Amino acid sequence: MLDLYPKVLAGPPRPSRILTPRDLQRKSGFERYEIPGGGVLMVEVSPGDRITVINAEGGQRAELLAAGTDGRIDAGVIGARAGGTAEGLKALIAAGGPGMARLRAGLTRRGIDLSRARAVELFDSATQARAEAAFTAERAGVLIVAAPGQPMSPHDQTTLTPLILTIQRADPAWTALHDLPEPLADPVQDLRVASATARSYFVKAGDYIQIIDVDGRQCTDFQCFAARKLDRGLQRPLDVTTSRTLMGQAYSMPGLHAKYYDQDFEPLVEVIHDTVGRHDAFAMACTSKYYDDIGYPGHVNCSDNFNKALVPHGVEPRAGWMAVNLFFNTAIDAHGVLISDEPWSRPGDYVLLRALTDLVCVNSACPDDTSPANGWYLSDIHVRTYAGQEKFSRAIAWRPTPDAEPKMTKETAFHPETSMRTRDMVEYRGYWLPNTFAAAGPLEEYWACRERAAVIDLSPLRKWEVTGPDAEALMQWVLTRDVKKLAVGQVVYSAMCYPHGGMIDDGTLFRLGRDNFRWIGGDDYGGTWIREQAEKLGLKVMVRSSTDQLHNIAVQGPKSREILSRIIWTAPAQPTLAELGWFRFAVARLNSHSGVPLVVSRTGYTGELGFEIFCHPRDAVEVYRAVMAAGEPEAIRPMGLAALDMVRIEAGLIFAGYDFSDQTDPFEAGIGFTVPLKSKPDDFIGREALIRRKESPSRKFVGLEIDAATTVGHGDCIHIGRAQVGVVCSATRSPLLGRQIALARLDVTHAEPGTAVEIGKLDGQQKRLPATVVPLSHYDPKKTRPQS
Repeated sequence: MLDLYPKVLAGPPRPSRILTPRDLQRKSGFERYEIPGGGVLMVEVSPGDRITVINAEGGQRAELLAAGTDGRIDAGVIGARAGGTAEGLKALIAAGGPGMARLRAGLTRRGIDLSRARAVELFDSATQARAEAAFTAERAGVLIVAAPGQPMSPHDQTTLTPLILTIQRADPAWTALHDLPEPLADPVQDLRVASATARSYFVKAGDYIQIIDVDGRQCTDFQCFAARKLDRGLQRPLDVTTSRTLMGQAYSMPGLHAKYYDQDFEPLVEVIHDTVGRHDAFAMACTSKYYDDIGYPGHVNCSDNFNKALVPHGVEPRAGWMAVNLFFNTAIDAHGVLISDEPWSRPGDYVLLRALTDLVCVNSACPDDTSPANGWYLSDIHVRTYAGQEKFSRAIAWRPTPDAEPKMTKETAFHPETSMRTRDMVEYRGYWLPNTFAAAGPLEEYWACRERAAVIDLSPLRKWEVTGPDAEALMQWVLTRDVKKLAVGQVVYSAMCYPHGGMIDDGTLFRLGRDNFRWIGGDDYGGTWIREQAEKLGLKVMVRSSTDQLHNIAVQGPKSREILSRIIWTAPAQPTLAELGWFRFAVARLNSHSGVPLVVSRTGYTGELGFEIFCHPRDAVEVYRAVMAAGEPEAIRPMGLAALDMVRIEAGLIFAGYDFSDQTDPFEAGIGFTVPLKSKPDDFIGREALIRRKESPSRKFVGLEIDAATTVGHGDCIHIGRAQVGVVCSATRSPLLGRQIALARLDVTHAEPGTAVEIGKLDGQQKRLPATVVPLSHYDPKKTRPQS
């Protein structure tokens, strides 16, 4: 009889398996904080809270100080005993720095006196990565966690690294009552926009508006009016079409393209902070018609909520409101369809705006529970406003890994000097860097580098200190180069690959000693990957970030050696600047034996003779001024990223995200010379895959000369006839050659020099630009200039 019935899957349905970072799990009672090296954090604790302090990268001391609700310092609050003097914590607070003023105010407000404080001391310089210490709170109070230490000298490797603090709340209701991040300053207004409602408020010109996604993945529509126009009966709301047109962006972001306007072209707000980076300025706020048309008549909607909230301000109702749809994750696909998905925002993510005139504002907490627009979970939005005298630097948040804490865009230590010369700054890898300089412009900067000398801020390069008895073995395993051949004082350029042969990063490896290396690459994940491999193998080695302890400028051009010889001093055991060979470095000082400590390497990213100077951030301004003064007779110029792109493309030097990715192997990226498969005696990650890829190549990295002045860009298709045979990776107009050039990846069938191809514009078929395949380096292919 059973054969009469169809076969079915046994049991109830299983939930979808969706993997997300832990901080996206709402109302879990789990909190995670990152305390940077040299930083301090204060949080409230309650009885039963499980507290864990993790030494993220190893070798970082920690000091913990706990106090009860009465302000009395007592390690018993977290069930511990204090034995240290808390001198590291006191020194950090006394030195000032980011966040310390608010920390001091918080201590004063709680009546906490540090003068005789004693701390719980954890870890030491030999502590391995991910070591942890756990506590359980016994009473209510506050916990202060410090990551103390001294500034690192450029030739030293005693870097400061982060601590991770996690708290599993005993009572999940505590999280519900404390679900907001700490205010950025003392709020003027604290407003909650309840789920599926809207709320209006007034903001003075110059004040700041922080719009917070409380639980994560909750969208909010934002609209505002110039209050003085409303007083005159003029209803001119923020207009996203006007704003997109004037800013040239799909939505405004911190930096040069940060403002939103009304239809009179009056700027209303400027975006100062954005911790998400994905919003919508195309679609309207949801309307009753939208829900009617999809089968949900009478559904609450943002437009009707706006109408109700704006009644006190005399604003006439509308069937549908144009708005900036913050946290909405929308895009326009290749077929012109507006698509949406769950927001990128996490609990506590926010956008900070600055009012450019007196404003009447309104925010909704979107009620859409019919689509993924709010992550299938409706929650609140919170709004805080701050006085205009507060100072907030423009910043965009980024996360090195999905589980990492968001990091706001920072200024490099050379910023005080570069910002005096330009306001054209762009965000690059978490830092603001000059794009062009006002006094010259990219073309003059380019010629300064090619004919004289130029100075480039490259501080965002990621630096990692790799130390310990197994350091050489580790780097031999994770890099494609033969690290055993690397002498102390030498530098080597290498690729780093996944097991499938795709590239993680490229970079340079400095050998500071027998067991001491410094990896410098473009991506934070490179260092994380190196550490993960060390842990898998159980190697005795530490891998610690020193990016914030070492900032660097490149001095490039045919006059660079002459200029730096005037200001670089080296001890007898170190090579002089004149003696310093290509891909070598020297421990040095500025001007004399008692000057600022430096590391100077003969490396660069321009195809010219050049050097890089590494110093501690505290000395950066002095170093920059010394270089500019020494180069004044040669008319040295500061150089931005726009000109740097020109010179590196001419020289055939690759850039992550444009010329290679994890789907590209070193051979396909034009750096096959970094993979010595025949001469390297040891195995390394990706070796078997790279042997297979080298024996059966499908794509080749080549140069193109383009017989058209039309702009060519990354991603443009390359054709022979109707068939696409490749793609443009990087392109520029070469001032030296007087024509457009490109770096491209082609099918090996059509990659021989002299092959005629066409670059597709528009839809790839209607407009074509003739081009010819040429060797990869358009400028000095034998690298005689950097070796000179």
